[in-house]
Amino acid sequence: MTSSVPAFKLHPATQPPHLLTRPRLLRRLDAATEPVVVLSAPAGAGKTVLLTEWSSRLAAHETCAWLSLDAYDNAPSRFWSGILRALHQVLPDLPPHLDGDGWTVDAWLEEILPSLVSELGGQRPVTLILDGLESITDVDAVCSLGDFLTRLPHGFRIIVSTRHLLGSPLPALRARGVVAELDQHDLAFTLEEAQAVLTGLLGSTPSADASNALYEATEGWAAGLCIMGRALARSVNEVSPERELARGRHAVSEYLASEVLHQLTTEQREFLLRTSVLNELSAGPCQALAGEQAGVVLRELARTVQMLVPTAEPSAYRHHRALSRLLSDALMSEGPDADLSLHRSAAQWYARRRETAAAVRHWVLGGDEPAAVASVLDGWEEAVSAGRSAEVTQWLGLLPPRMVAADGRLCVVAAMAALSGGAPEMAQRWLDVARLRGTGSEMVGEGSTVSAAAAVAQAVACYLKGEVLTANRFSESAVASTMPLTSWRALACTARGTALLWTRRYEEAEALLGEATRDAHAAGHGLVLVRALGLRTVCALLAGRHEQARLLSDEALQASATAGLGGHFVAMSAYIGRACLLLEEGDIDEAEQTLADAEAVLAGSPQTGSEPQVRALCHVTRARLENARHNTDAAREAREAAERAAARCESSGALTDLFGQVGEDTTATSAAPGPQDLSLGELRVLRALCGPLTLREIASELYVSHNTVKTQVRAIFRKLDAHDRNAAVAKARGRGVL
Repeated sequence: MTSSVPAFKLHPATQPPHLLTRPRLLRRLDAATEPVVVLSAPAGAGKTVLLTEWSSRLAAHETCAWLSLDAYDNAPSRFWSGILRALHQVLPDLPPHLDGDGWTVDAWLEEILPSLVSELGGQRPVTLILDGLESITDVDAVCSLGDFLTRLPHGFRIIVSTRHLLGSPLPALRARGVVAELDQHDLAFTLEEAQAVLTGLLGSTPSADASNALYEATEGWAAGLCIMGRALARSVNEVSPERELARGRHAVSEYLASEVLHQLTTEQREFLLRTSVLNELSAGPCQALAGEQAGVVLRELARTVQMLVPTAEPSAYRHHRALSRLLSDALMSEGPDADLSLHRSAAQWYARRRETAAAVRHWVLGGDEPAAVASVLDGWEEAVSAGRSAEVTQWLGLLPPRMVAADGRLCVVAAMAALSGGAPEMAQRWLDVARLRGTGSEMVGEGSTVSAAAAVAQAVACYLKGEVLTANRFSESAVASTMPLTSWRALACTARGTALLWTRRYEEAEALLGEATRDAHAAGHGLVLVRALGLRTVCALLAGRHEQARLLSDEALQASATAGLGGHFVAMSAYIGRACLLLEEGDIDEAEQTLADAEAVLAGSPQTGSEPQVRALCHVTRARLENARHNTDAAREAREAAERAAARCESSGALTDLFGQVGEDTTATSAAPGPQDLSLGELRVLRALCGPLTLREIASELYVSHNTVKTQVRAIFRKLDAHDRNAAVAKARGRGVL
């Protein structure tokens, strides 16, 4: 090896007075005890400035060598000549024979590396800083450094700065716990640090809006922050501050073009340009825009250009905001419509993957608004049926507002998204707009015209608001105008069945809700299926068909779990129905847990998000449960809440019967427990006790658990003041209970 290394490489460059002192990061370096420290961040992140300041502090009490690397050093012999010359600067006793000529892989492994490790092991502790390691790409040079890093002698420390993410041997060093790392997130300025820098540049504290805007635009990137900060400082005294800020943005772009884009291959630059229209870079959409090798190029750029920021998705990135602006400007320079075809290609890829939000965004930006509308109309039913109404609202928000209001189909979609999200008043406004459009013959969704779909949505909006009589009028025509085995028919039947349920027409309600269940199954509409099954459970309970209610309750809860709708307000009927069944069986603890699930959904739903009848039923069930615990105050409070909910209903209907039950329960709590307190479940068990069946056999006959039967038997004995089944049966007969 030769030792002809320029002296300026052996010391950090003199830094101009700067305002980038980083106490937070200096403390991190001071605290690092690992023998290898790696600073990996993009160009302009402040790596060299940080290490310059730290090395000057370190030199006061520790031996520190410095080597600045560039493309000239990208060969093993020149690379190691530089390292050894840097070490001789601070360790003059290091034997000169290590600088011998004729570097080869064999000589390195057999002679140079062993001698170097041995000689350094006998020296005082020393720190070597290698600044700009990204310049070293020669395979032998990189491998030789890896050999050295894995064999560092005790007391020797090496600090590396690089724009690239390091490969081998970094993973092995991590596994051994001998490397400390600072990445682009660590080196990015915090908002407080950015404000301090801007204050120094401006000579006064900047406004919160100005500092926040610059921080957001630069994401704490040191070079961008300083360039824009100086532009902001110049603009203070300018007649036209916008001109100086524009010059600052241009200066940032020039820096990135010089330090990033011009360092890349033509293929890499073309990749960045074509993918600049994407919000997120992953292999699939990048291949759609930049060819089959795009995934390989993306991985390489993610390693070498750390202006691609990792996202929450695995193997996905986004452009740094400063780089994104540069690429957008570069793309626009090719022509005002240069980006349109790229947006359309991206939209096609996302549409095939049914990633509707991204597809709609790119269709709109690509100037193909009809295709954007088609994407919304193609995907909204699936999203709403799964309870993802917020997604549909987001898609509509990506369209120009005039477009949504001008299209009756989209108005109905907006109304259905609002209804699924528990906002019937908002849905009503969209339905009013849809009627004004007068496009009743157009199809929306599967098997329904705009006018028929609007009638169904109107009926749903009415029953969500508690207007069951009005819902009944709308839903009757809606059922007649919709096709069987479609989601629209399922919705229409649910609306009409709900109205009949709350007006005490239980047989008719069960028939229509049964149709809704069938049609929801056929259409794969989870939201309607869960609601229909839950309401059928309530209908069976109110009609006194408890075995049917149990089966429907099981099916409703299973459907809500399968569809992931356990937290949606449509599941409340299923929870409440199960809680009522458990109360009648005397299983108060499990009823409490199930009712708590319903109340959690109730608390998280908009006030108008579920029909007030269901809210009233939830409070009635709470009152009954508190009665069973003889908690008079809590029962009274729950009944009052139920009455407030019922006051919002157009017709009290079946709620009158429910309030009567609560009233009877409340009266019963004022006296000692007696046979009149037996629930329906306890009465069923009491009748079974008259025969020869064991408790386990009774449980099997009644389709309940053995523990439930034992709990009910204990309650029967307590209420009848009996100590065995024979005495209980005798006392029940004597008092006319049996």
